[in-house]
Amino acid sequence: MEKSSKQQVDKRILKIAEKLKKMRKDKGYKSYDVFAWDNEISRISYWRMETGVNFRFETLLKVLDAHKISLEDFFKGIK
Repeated sequence: MEKSSKQQVDKRILKIAEKLKKMRKDKGYKSYDVFAWDNEISRISYWRMETGVNFRFETLLKVLDAHKISLEDFFKGIK
């Protein structure tokens, strides 16, 4: 059976998605697609990350590079 709602998504994935969205907004980007465009990240891939849809780890690394944040710092506080 396919996961069709956020209620079925692992809560840790949703925490990652929420943190990415907050980081984008804190950087002054109101729109996910403008952030993705400015940082040469696929808009679809970035949207998937912010909505908690499964994504590639490689894309997460690219986003963290755009924010100039390490993996260690990013995952602090996510349990």
